[in-house]
Amino acid sequence: MKPRFAQAVVQAVVLVFASASWAGAAFAADKPAAFQPDPAKGAQLAVSCGACHTQDGSRGAATYPILQGQHAEYLVKQLTEFKAGKRKNAIMNGMAAALSPEDMQNIAAFYEAKKAKPGFATDKATVSLGEQIYRGGIAERQVPACAGCHSPDGAGIPAQYPRIGGQHEAYLAAQLEAFGSGARDNSAQMMAIAGRLKDSEMKAVADYVQGLR
Repeated sequence: MKPRFAQAVVQAVVLVFASASWAGAAFAADKPAAFQPDPAKGAQLAVSCGACHTQDGSRGAATYPILQGQHAEYLVKQLTEFKAGKRKNAIMNGMAAALSPEDMQNIAAFYEAKKAKPGFATDKATVSLGEQIYRGGIAERQVPACAGCHSPDGAGIPAQYPRIGGQHEAYLAAQLEAFGSGARDNSAQMMAIAGRLKDSEMKAVADYVQGLR
């Protein structure tokens, strides 16, 4: 290869790499930064949530879920499904309708940052049954142990499995009944499991879970 030709080839190669590097840098500069949820903005947005869930998402009325310490990913998933109508609740469908995806993430970050307060099981007669179902399931009816997905202490596994330890017994029992009847249909897994439980078993495991910590 002649020296002059070889020099031209090298210059061309350098130019190509320089152009590629410049284009990559320009693309990186144009790429928007990942959204960072803001709990402070979430606190402002959550003011309207306080009527049902209390202002900090703590132990309010037993018919409404405790939101303190809940996984942000799970909360965003539920709000998204309320907004889309995939999960049905007259109050929550309306509340979620006005929220943007960023609003949902901010609200979820606010509640996740709160430390959940413990609850207590109240029915001594059913604690043993509730513990048996939660930790061992019911093999003959193909009911798996709740602890397998929601963890031994009820802390759950983000983002699919929510924290349920310490949750209100009345709310948990109502959700199990809704899954079992098909009234709540945004989890095929929970519909199948709850459909194999008796009402008394739902209440027993819900009461036991209320005392988990």
